[in-house]
Amino acid sequence: MANLNGFNANNVEPNTDFDPIPAGKYVAVVTGSEMKPTKSGNGSFLELTFQVVEGEFKGRLLWARLNLDNPNTLAVKIARGELSALCRAVGIMEPKDSCEMHNLPLMITVKQKTDSDGEVRNEIKGYAKRETANGKPAQASNPTPPWRRG
Repeated sequence: MANLNGFNANNVEPNTDFDPIPAGKYVAVVTGSEMKPTKSGNGSFLELTFQVVEGEFKGRLLWARLNLDNPNTLAVKIARGELSALCRAVGIMEPKDSCEMHNLPLMITVKQKTDSDGEVRNEIKGYAKRETANGKPAQASNPTPPWRRG
């Protein structure tokens, strides 16, 4: 059981649209990251939560899972490549902790995928530096290193 501290649904608009967002490129930030065990218990994956921060779908959340510890060497190779792309996109080349990549804008490429149940879901298929209006990568606006930010 969880204490909801007097939450009143009458005072909050409900979320109603959980349809996948259209395939495309979106400016987003990592808002959460956590290592979780695989279902089989013989490995773990890094689950990343992304939030779109600009445009029509601002506020929408997307997730990526990187199989960094897995008996399948191909799955690990793919996950490490994705993590490398993410690190390069946010400018953190040697993170000690996944939280160092939080709240740093980047461009994500989102695709739509139909799962085995016939449901259409979003999947993040690429990471790149956030581009400015002139087409050049944006420079970091906060000179404080991520590990020293509050």
